[in-house]
Amino acid sequence: MRSRIEIVGAIFLTFITISCGKEKTPAVKEKVLIRGVQTEMTRLSPIEEVYEAVGTVRSKTASVLSSKVVGNIVAVHIREGDKVKRGQLLIEIDNRDAQTQSQKAKAALREANEGLQEIDQNIQAARSSRDAAEAGRSLAQATHNRYKHLLEENSVSRQEFDEVDAKLKVAEAELARAERTIESLLAKKRQIAAKVEQVNSDVASSDIYLSYSRIVSPIDGIISSKQAEVGLLASPGVPLLTVEDRSWYRLEAIIDESMIEKITLGSPAIVTVQALGDRKFSSRVSEIVPSADPSSRSSIVKLDLLGGKGQSAGGEVLRSGLYATALFPIGKKQLLLIPKNAIVRQGQLMAVLTVDPSKIVRLRLIKTGRSYAERIEVLSGLSEGDRVVVEGTEKIKEGNVIE
Repeated sequence: MRSRIEIVGAIFLTFITISCGKEKTPAVKEKVLIRGVQTEMTRLSPIEEVYEAVGTVRSKTASVLSSKVVGNIVAVHIREGDKVKRGQLLIEIDNRDAQTQSQKAKAALREANEGLQEIDQNIQAARSSRDAAEAGRSLAQATHNRYKHLLEENSVSRQEFDEVDAKLKVAEAELARAERTIESLLAKKRQIAAKVEQVNSDVASSDIYLSYSRIVSPIDGIISSKQAEVGLLASPGVPLLTVEDRSWYRLEAIIDESMIEKITLGSPAIVTVQALGDRKFSSRVSEIVPSADPSSRSSIVKLDLLGGKGQSAGGEVLRSGLYATALFPIGKKQLLLIPKNAIVRQGQLMAVLTVDPSKIVRLRLIKTGRSYAERIEVLSGLSEGDRVVVEGTEKIKEGNVIE
């Protein structure tokens, strides 16, 4: 009986040993050969290095209009978004005081001009009197000369000569009086002329003061903002509205202080405006603000946005306040680029399928950078000379063998 049990135990032990031995033997996995995929050897490519800056689109010319006098607004002739012409009336302010001053100044000017006309007439009359006195003195002088000659010949009496001499003196006195009258009138005319000049200045000043009640557009443009309403009190320095020139816009970009030395006046850049469907504008640096912001360690660079043939980009598309980015070329660098369609998504991660020297496909995680057309920069995960699957990634998986 014992021998039978030992035999059965030996047989069972042998069975168990054989069974365990079969489980420990690994199954040979069959390698799948894949055809019809395309690979590419990675290599460094020369790429123009660019610096990206963000900024805000603004009109090159924006006029903030305010009143120069204190008064209630009586009329507003525009709305936000209206296009206006230079000299167009926009706002009217109560101008009764200015009108009164203007009327007084013009009345004083009329009075002064009338006085000037009157003095001119008096001067003309005085000159006529002087001419008559001059003629009388000439006649008296001629008569005096003749009588003096006759007196020397004893042809006339001394009394007759004295009468002629007295007439000469009277004629000379009349001429002198006429000359003094003219001089007095000319001096008075100078006084009146000075008064006319002063009153003209008062009229011009009152007209200027009166014009302050009429706010007109200084440029052709568009009303970008309006704070004025009928009935509000306008005061000097308080903004009422803003007029922007729509013919010329520029980007005010924020440049990090570490890059400011690489950007100079005239430097080109490509500006992209996202709100316009990523529309691109060529541009050049027209101004660099010399002071920097100490809190952000950055400076402001202003770029003129150009349209076709170097002309300014029109405002039919652009408007102030739009967000935009600017790409500045700052040199060249070598980058490892691969086609975008070589990327394989692994959840939130990016990977590529590489082929090792044994032609076996391996999945490798990568980190990508900036895009360049149909290719993308690889920051880590690949090295120059790696073989990457660029077409047919949907046909294969890690472990497959390719031709």
